[in-house]
Amino acid sequence: MLDFYWYPKCSTCRKAKQWLDENGVDYRTIDLIQDTPKAALIEKWLNESEQPMTYFFNTHGEKYRELKLKDELPTMSNIQASQVLASDGMLIKRPVLIEGDKMTTGFKEDVFEENWLNK
Repeated sequence: MLDFYWYPKCSTCRKAKQWLDENGVDYRTIDLIQDTPKAALIEKWLNESEQPMTYFFNTHGEKYRELKLKDELPTMSNIQASQVLASDGMLIKRPVLIEGDKMTTGFKEDVFEENWLNK
């Protein structure tokens, strides 16, 4: 089952959810704010992904700027980054979709088509 981590008030998340619904993709929703993933799970994502660390951070978010993470990220380990991300769901780039070893963050229709359509 596809896990769809989202923040219901986020317009990008709502667009992604609409796309999933319109394309008949089965998923279960997980609220990133109410059920923020634990550091161990996020560390697993970071370790298994070939994406740069910034792929997982909501770099446009207020909290990201407030904590001055742009300056901190280049020297962070995956363990440190996972602890920071787990501390506040608003720091995580959303939505996050995961099934098995496949994962995407954010919403781009072409990426969704490639990864989640007819999976």
